[in-house]
Amino acid sequence: MTRAGAAVGVEFEDFVAARYDSLRRTAYLLTQDAALAEDLVQTVLAKCWLSWGRIKDPGAYVHRTLVNTYIAWWRRRWNNEHPTEELPESAHPGEDSLEDRADLGHALRRLPRKMRAVVVLRFYEDLSEAETAHLLNCSVGTVKSQTSRALAKLRIDPSLLASQGTLGTEGRPA
Repeated sequence: MTRAGAAVGVEFEDFVAARYDSLRRTAYLLTQDAALAEDLVQTVLAKCWLSWGRIKDPGAYVHRTLVNTYIAWWRRRWNNEHPTEELPESAHPGEDSLEDRADLGHALRRLPRKMRAVVVLRFYEDLSEAETAHLLNCSVGTVKSQTSRALAKLRIDPSLLASQGTLGTEGRPA
């Protein structure tokens, strides 16, 4: 391996070490399956490794590849497994009760895939409507309508109503 190739390898390893858990959590929120989320992240990292030396913004590129690969799997119906009862590791331990996270996980699982993707990207990844639309290859209007419909479904979800307080007053996940 050349010196430049070794530097690219180290840069890739550093990126993976820093971002792996975050990528896995995002993948889990999209897939609702721990094993499938792990497969998705591994597939994405393998794809990205092939062109790593040419990538200008690795964070954005890997994130976009993650979403695109998820969408491709979803469209091809490769996801034949049923969601599990496992929850992702918390990004901020101790902030939410385990029951609240479980209730939110169940409610997200009941949303249609596109609505779930919009909610995850808008509120978990904190992307703008325009960024979400770009990642999902749809219009900003579609993101707005999917967000509105998803939040309406979450507001009346029995598991969230029972836990009282999982959703904030503006309908945004707390």
